[in-house]
Amino acid sequence: MIPDRLVFPIAWVFAYGTPVMFESPPRTLYAEWRATLGLAGPLVAANLLQMAVFSLDVVFVSRLGQAALAASSLAVSLFGLLIWSLTGLVGAASPLIAAELGRRAHAVREVRRSVRMAAWAGFGAALLAMGICMLIGPILELTGQDPAIIALAVPFMYVLMWAAIPAVLGALLRGTVATLGRPAVGTAITAAAVGMNALGNWILVFGHLGLPALGLRGAALASVITSTFSMLLYVLVILSDRRLRRYRLFGRWWRSDWTRLGDLLRIGLPMTATILAEAGLFSGAAFLMGRIGPLPLAAHTLALQFAALTFQVPFGIAQAATIRVGRAYGAGDRHGIAVAGNVAFLTGVGFMSLAAALLLFAPRIIIVLYLDPALPGNAALVALTVQYMAVAAAFQLFDGAQTVGAGLLRGIQDTRMPMAIALFGFWVPGLGTAIYLGLFTPLGGLGVWLGLLFGLIVVAALLMWRWYSRESLGLLPTNRSIAA
Repeated sequence: MIPDRLVFPIAWVFAYGTPVMFESPPRTLYAEWRATLGLAGPLVAANLLQMAVFSLDVVFVSRLGQAALAASSLAVSLFGLLIWSLTGLVGAASPLIAAELGRRAHAVREVRRSVRMAAWAGFGAALLAMGICMLIGPILELTGQDPAIIALAVPFMYVLMWAAIPAVLGALLRGTVATLGRPAVGTAITAAAVGMNALGNWILVFGHLGLPALGLRGAALASVITSTFSMLLYVLVILSDRRLRRYRLFGRWWRSDWTRLGDLLRIGLPMTATILAEAGLFSGAAFLMGRIGPLPLAAHTLALQFAALTFQVPFGIAQAATIRVGRAYGAGDRHGIAVAGNVAFLTGVGFMSLAAALLLFAPRIIIVLYLDPALPGNAALVALTVQYMAVAAAFQLFDGAQTVGAGLLRGIQDTRMPMAIALFGFWVPGLGTAIYLGLFTPLGGLGVWLGLLFGLIVVAALLMWRWYSRESLGLLPTNRSIAA
């Protein structure tokens, strides 16, 4: 145990902020809204800061030339897909912890078991991800990439893959501290990671402070250092914070609990598959755009940048909803489940309605952040991007609904059917429509976006139907239930 007086000051700042308290589930919409925003706000901020970490990598690597940028983009696409999907696996700890705390406020042993088994699963899965990363060469060859680009991507990936273990375990600890009432810890640590990543890239890529310029490998090494730095900060905060320390999360880490591991995999593996299904749709859309032409691909990239930015808000709300609904689920409080769900849904879709209005009525305000619309050479790109943004306006509403819907169902530990819904909705009506309209009709790139929209509509409709049919489907707790 680390004495408080010896803790590094930055950890004190992270750990001793105002905690988000969960002890009495609010019985009104307004009280629940305040509690949800108090939890979702720091999570949204952390998500946006994580995007800044990735953006910094692009800024530094782009100065090494187009070949280096292309190589890193290909490697990061594979690595990011693997790590993002594994955050779904370890993210299963959050609804389990929330439910345990809902059943009993001082469920120290149960919380520790969930975190320990999630760490075991995350560590093993990260090793598997590293094995896949080592196959980057054959994978890129199978997809027909330029041999010169492959030659740059392989050594880059061989360094970057070492970030897998700290990245996955850091994601687990971030979700854990948020579920235990310290969501601002993740925001602060991610902000520190932005600074560490910028410093690491500046020193290692270009060779400052007396160190050699490592170029592309330096960017990968900076990512490894940043992920490790973030994970260690979480450990330091957990060991130093009085509220978190009492759970002894790192105690008896060698002790197995196969029942809890089974619970974790039952919830987490479908969450991983759901993430892969959604990511696969958007990756497939990029390849479709590339076949249609470079101009549609460029417009697609610009329009999707804003969509990815606004997505972080309902995604943070969905993370908060999983925790809030999970607490009520563990307590057997059906009314609390309903209130938490209604508040999260209305908040997420409400924000995305504002984002949709901005896309529909003022798209050029967004475009000017990336290029100059007044330049004649950009006219065709701007016109096409505006078309895609009109579809993206509707896209926003349903993307917010499906994201929050999935989070609500995770709170009641329902993940297998949502996985099936995502696999079907994204890949059959979604990608199928995108392929048909994009490649076999004059709509081209606009048809691809209509396909994305259709897939999101199907998934959102089915997930929300399942949420609002939760009682008739037998998804609610039967013991200690409080009538709604």
